[in-house]
Amino acid sequence: MYDSVLGLHSYWAYATLGLLLIATLNAFGGLSSKRVFTPKDRQISMIALIFSHIQLLLGIVLYFVSPYLETAKQAGMGAVMKDSTLRLYLVEHPLINIIAITLITIGWSKHKKTEDSQAKFKKIGYMYAIALVLLLSRIPWSAWFN
Repeated sequence: MYDSVLGLHSYWAYATLGLLLIATLNAFGGLSSKRVFTPKDRQISMIALIFSHIQLLLGIVLYFVSPYLETAKQAGMGAVMKDSTLRLYLVEHPLINIIAITLITIGWSKHKKTEDSQAKFKKIGYMYAIALVLLLSRIPWSAWFN
């Protein structure tokens, strides 16, 4: 089960990152051109939100079926924090990605509470951009390209 979920989590990440990039660029494009926030802009942002939440769910499942978790149970948290690989997979990656997806959700929620198009673009653009940077910072790149 671990390999199946890992594969799905990895491939879904490409789509999620791509959609977040598109949503962020769309928001900053709308902000810079001062155009009206349209249903298409809403759809782009919502699809990125949905994909990121699905990615989070896949990550949670992966976390609990991961062999790293069993290693952590046996070795203890002190050993996990001393091992950079275990620390990345069991602490840094999940924590930072949960924060990033929380920011995406906050950006989405805040945009709904305003009527001004520029404010909508700004709330989505900045929150999605920060989240994208956080997500990119904690991807296990060495494992991703193997």
